[in-house]
Amino acid sequence: MQPFVKKVHAFLIKKRKTLAVAESCTGGLISKLLTELPGSSSYFSLGVVTYSNKAKEKILKIPGQLIAKKGAVSIEVARKMASSVRRISGADFGIGVTGIAGPGGATAAKPVGTVFIAIAGKHETLCKKFKFSGSRNTIRKKAALESLRLLGTFL
Repeated sequence: MQPFVKKVHAFLIKKRKTLAVAESCTGGLISKLLTELPGSSSYFSLGVVTYSNKAKEKILKIPGQLIAKKGAVSIEVARKMASSVRRISGADFGIGVTGIAGPGGATAAKPVGTVFIAIAGKHETLCKKFKFSGSRNTIRKKAALESLRLLGTFL
């Protein structure tokens, strides 16, 4: 376990803040990393894997028009994922992550390894684009860990 994961875990417990996660390309890995630690039930309020566009629309209420216009893998959709899961759960913070882990699904504009990670708080939402390399599993793990690292800088 990475030290920053434990640091985020300890901070959320100490400050009595809550977190919800909406994952696409990571397939639940962020939720897994957090819930492996004892005491995570005090802050981890919700984790959803909205892998399909239909799930993003139905569960997170992301407009289909936005997905059609910008793509499911976009800064706009990641931001909506984070803010929607935060709103739905009532958590203090929300994480939204969407990307292309490969080997298929890539385009020239969005190659394999393209990932958008968003962190939503009460007053602001931060979103960053990443380009990870490696196998499908490596990209997914890097995206999950980077999500928690980014949350740590946001807190």
